[in-house]
Amino acid sequence: MIRVLFVCTGNTCRSPMAEAILKSKNIPGVEVKSAGVFAAEGDAASRYAKEVMDLNSILHEHSSTPLTNAEIEWATHIFTMTESHKSIIQDIYPQAIEKTFTIKEFIIGSQGDRDISDPFGGSLATYKKTFQELESLISQLPDKL
Repeated sequence: MIRVLFVCTGNTCRSPMAEAILKSKNIPGVEVKSAGVFAAEGDAASRYAKEVMDLNSILHEHSSTPLTNAEIEWATHIFTMTESHKSIIQDIYPQAIEKTFTIKEFIIGSQGDRDISDPFGGSLATYKKTFQELESLISQLPDKL
């Protein structure tokens, strides 16, 4: 069983979109969750994240989850949205170093910018751009797992 954990800051924008995108692929043997390094418990996905997922016919039901040891232990693969998120995980959960990558690093390697920009507070167009970037990367993920 492959268990993928997507991690961002507040678990209301990027990681919930990534979780929903990968879940929509219905890949046998793959479970997906998301969490945030500074997330509150139980917040809904942001308005525009939900709207973008609806526009792309991606089913979603989300309640934010703070990153804890339980999520770290559950995951076989941890994909962060930024280098900063990856560093936080490696500092707090050193046992997770070998299974933690930025999503861009895992898909396209170590060259170039490895961060997914945070759409929080941005326009619907900003969320659409982030969604498209995530969708493009995640569509390549099954071949890399």
